[in-house]
Amino acid sequence: MLYYFLPAIILLGIITSYGDILRTTALLHIYKNEHVTWVTDKRAFPLLEGNPYIDKLLGYDFTTAFQLISEEFDRVINLEKVPGICALSDKIHTRKSRYGFTFNTQTGNAEALDGASKALAIGTNPILKRQNKKIFHELLFEMLGKKWKREEFMLGYQPKSEEVYDVGLNTTIGPKWPTKKWPEKYWNKLEQLLLTKGFIVTRQDSGENEKKGILKNLEIYIDWINSSRIIVSSDTLGLHLGIVLKKKVLGLFGPSPSREVYFYGRGKAIFPEPIPDCLPCFKSQCERGKNCMEDISPEKVYEEVKILNENRNRSP
Repeated sequence: MLYYFLPAIILLGIITSYGDILRTTALLHIYKNEHVTWVTDKRAFPLLEGNPYIDKLLGYDFTTAFQLISEEFDRVINLEKVPGICALSDKIHTRKSRYGFTFNTQTGNAEALDGASKALAIGTNPILKRQNKKIFHELLFEMLGKKWKREEFMLGYQPKSEEVYDVGLNTTIGPKWPTKKWPEKYWNKLEQLLLTKGFIVTRQDSGENEKKGILKNLEIYIDWINSSRIIVSSDTLGLHLGIVLKKKVLGLFGPSPSREVYFYGRGKAIFPEPIPDCLPCFKSQCERGKNCMEDISPEKVYEEVKILNENRNRSP
């Protein structure tokens, strides 16, 4: 969920995924000369703290909600479709305009304001979502009546680590979509292939990284992502962190849509072979009897890592 309010622009990302919060920072390019306030889950603060285009960062809670409805802004932008959040957004005073989603007091549902109809339809209709060919940022900017011009998203926390590894294997996924998981035996095989050819490799799920608290501390996780030149990841936060940190990134895609992800010329998506008709299915459980992620071979990923590595070495 996201709100902007100008001249204090507010963005709320209370229950939105970390990856969505991070990618939405591309909108800050539009408001870089304005006063921006962003309200979000405190756990997401490392993604935003230190961003030069955010003037005030607030953690969302009961007190903050009362503060928001007592303030006034030039614009209110609510990018969250949760009815309760839409209702809160509608209570915030604005002098100029609103964007995103609003609350229908008769149906109790979220409704799209001008410019957001397509985003709402795609977000709520699996058929339309499968047919969508637009990148996440194209839809995002269209909701504000703007055109996305390849603006990149931005990370607030500045990593303290240096690049010491050739390849980082981002092996863990969240509990929401277990079908995104690439089998552990495939990660093991890929690691073996890379080590055999002399690549220096680090794994997210290694005992050493688990001791450091990589799965519990977002700053430690960002530092780990930053420590590799190439990142291999399923469609999860690590993928987007690799992109924003300007790493070479290989994304392993099955049930989720690769079309919505833009690599800025620094990576690519890898798909099951052959590509099943149901891809992307957006399901947390596979209905075909075999998870399509099992049809992405470690050998294929290894070859793509080699290509990325060779291209980087040839870069001036």
